[in-house]
Amino acid sequence: MKKLLILSTALAGFTAAAAQAESVTVLSWGGAYEKSQVEAYNKPFTESTGIDVNMEAADNPATPIKAQVEAGNVSVDVADVEKSDAIRLCDEGLLEPIDPDTDLAAAPDGTPASEDFIDGSFTDCGVANIVWSTVMAYNTSKVDGSPATIADFFDTAKYPGKRGLRKSAKGTLEFALMGAGVPAADVYKELATPEGVDKAFAELDKIKSDVVWWDAGAQPPQLLADGEVVMSTAYNGRIFNAEVAEGQPFKIVWDGQLMDFDFFVIPKGAPNMDAAKAYLKFATETAQLANQAKWISYGPARKSSAPMVGMYQDGKTEMGPHMPTSPDNLTNALVNDSEFWADHDTELSERFNAWLAG
Repeated sequence: MKKLLILSTALAGFTAAAAQAESVTVLSWGGAYEKSQVEAYNKPFTESTGIDVNMEAADNPATPIKAQVEAGNVSVDVADVEKSDAIRLCDEGLLEPIDPDTDLAAAPDGTPASEDFIDGSFTDCGVANIVWSTVMAYNTSKVDGSPATIADFFDTAKYPGKRGLRKSAKGTLEFALMGAGVPAADVYKELATPEGVDKAFAELDKIKSDVVWWDAGAQPPQLLADGEVVMSTAYNGRIFNAEVAEGQPFKIVWDGQLMDFDFFVIPKGAPNMDAAKAYLKFATETAQLANQAKWISYGPARKSSAPMVGMYQDGKTEMGPHMPTSPDNLTNALVNDSEFWADHDTELSERFNAWLAG
């Protein structure tokens, strides 16, 4: 009965047009993250509705979404993007508005969606699905000792070897400031000043010749496994998957973790709008968000999902300690300031790209 109630809630307002759609196309990030979405969202959605879900992957889904909408040639129905991109794309008029009270399902106990998601989970055009982190990780078989702080990432004298960094101002500059000794609570105040930006680039200068740059989330685990780098910034779920599912000798250092949300958005002009809205409602239900944690160590964005998070798919690994939101992992944690990046991404990315080329 409970399962039927959840299903009926998920499909409330589901139109005949959506029912007749053969498929819905979802653009995400690939790799272990995509697999978690396929298992937790896509398979049960298809089973419930008969609508196939086509998954596509991009290094950053916000980029093709912007290009498609501006060209008037949209092929994607739902996209998974970082929060700052959800804000920016919405501000540029490239996304459909999303109303939590009408577009999303209530919690199983009837709590409206607008009250059931954790703070920061909504923008005018998006809804969060997960809380994730960029963390520092290292290969224990390649490092002599036990790095414990983000400062160790920038200390190639104490811990020799190549470093992996995302080829992006966003995320990289925050780590650089924390590596230079700036507490997490002060990072964005510093980064809003010319002196703070200079400090971040000065810290990056220390390791520039030792950096291997990455673009896609699947790259850092591979770089670490191949020994091309001894440490790397990485998405925590990708390292968890490599460590627990694949048996790689990796370890996460939670100091200075950069926490963020991923958001579901619907591009303006999505070709299967009704099916897109049905998918959005279904995928962000309490049970589906909780179920994703069986497949990857990202925290669900709904409060009602948290008590349902249990074991990994192996049936023996408790997921709680591996979540970014675990109390033990929150020391010196930094929450990504999406509004800051929506306002400053262009200028800081230009400075970053010039520094890379210099």
